[in-house]
Amino acid sequence: MEFKVDFTTKWSDFDPNRHMRHTAYNDYAAEVRVRFFAGQNFTLEDFSKHNIGPILFTEETSFRKEIYIGENISANFKVSGLSKDNERWKITHEIFNQAGKLSAIIKVYGAWLDLKTRKLTVPPKEAQHLFLVADKTDDFEEIILKK
Repeated sequence: MEFKVDFTTKWSDFDPNRHMRHTAYNDYAAEVRVRFFAGQNFTLEDFSKHNIGPILFTEETSFRKEIYIGENISANFKVSGLSKDNERWKITHEIFNQAGKLSAIIKVYGAWLDLKTRKLTVPPKEAQHLFLVADKTDDFEEIILKK
């Protein structure tokens, strides 16, 4: 299932060079993740109800083309890795400028955190489907956990 969100950029997204500041790309990617989960009927309220949250181990951004002040953007969500138990995951976001040109690629590696024990956890049954319905990247891989 393709998932893409269009955004109207804000004045605060841009820097004195009149292009999008580097951290704004990551802010939009985080918003896409939350909207994807909500679109799959697992909202922020559900995270609270189950006392879990997504955490990131790494976040890597590759910049390809500038996004200029006043341009609007779109960002997608694709799964590039998943452990068998859905505890750990890798997500790739592509950010496109207003003309539809690839402007950045953001790769995140994360997991689910139990907010009581502060330990990694598998998601509840209500969230097991989240990554299974998403588009996969061409280089999708199973994440093998070393225990």
